[in-house]
Amino acid sequence: MALLHQACEKWGFFQVENHGIDKKLMEKVKQLVNSHYEHNLKESFYESEMAKRLNSKDNLNDMDWESTFFIWHHPKSNINEITNLSEDLRKTMDDYIAQLIKLAEKLSELMCENLGLEKDYIMKTFSGEKGPSVGTKVAKYPQCPRPELVRGLREHTDAGGIILLLQDDQVPGLEFLKDGEWIKIPPSKNNTIFVNTGDQVEVLSNGRYKSALHRVMAGEEGSRLSIATFYNPAGEAIISPAPKLLYPNYYSFQDYLKLYATTKFSDKSPRFESMKNHNSLI
Repeated sequence: MALLHQACEKWGFFQVENHGIDKKLMEKVKQLVNSHYEHNLKESFYESEMAKRLNSKDNLNDMDWESTFFIWHHPKSNINEITNLSEDLRKTMDDYIAQLIKLAEKLSELMCENLGLEKDYIMKTFSGEKGPSVGTKVAKYPQCPRPELVRGLREHTDAGGIILLLQDDQVPGLEFLKDGEWIKIPPSKNNTIFVNTGDQVEVLSNGRYKSALHRVMAGEEGSRLSIATFYNPAGEAIISPAPKLLYPNYYSFQDYLKLYATTKFSDKSPRFESMKNHNSLI
């Protein structure tokens, strides 16, 4: 719990081992996605306008060197509408996501406990009428002949909630910003799940947990696989800092001093809570 709290508060990203997801299933997902890319996407990617621009030595600072498609899982799945996906890939992905959502929910509960919130606070906040929004960005970052001219994916933070990444076990490229320096994230050995927190967790935690800036570097050494699943609020979910994590505001210093006189040698947290309650009565 302490390690998770430190990771969320100081870093905004971490790896999870012993996550309970079937590792044979994870291997199968990776193998099927790689096969889908080789048979359906690779040729068209290298024939794309972006690839032609790179060959002409243009600096592609407005584009990303990636081949992607997006699968919605909840509240409504679109996996059967995506062309050329094998039935095996559809079923394997559905089985994997069912297990991954359980991990996302467990992490959300632990985060809530660490923040002093009810353990289902994030789940309830993220849920619309039909639960949270869950989707997966399936990406390949193809081998790039001129990586100095283009990013695999430009610098950004993630808009949503909790992001769970099944990534390549051989090819690097992912980098996160920490204290002004880009940290290279190594490939995930033994099917660890790489996790980062998005903008909505930063808002909900009143800035305690950060959404970190990250990017993917293009590379000459092989194609990198990335299967990033987003455990996000429903579109209609209303997001705000958890009231319990807010400081009191709009009170008079005189009122605070009255309370302080009788609680000076006690912990300050109950005093802050009292000022919140006092302010709500005004």
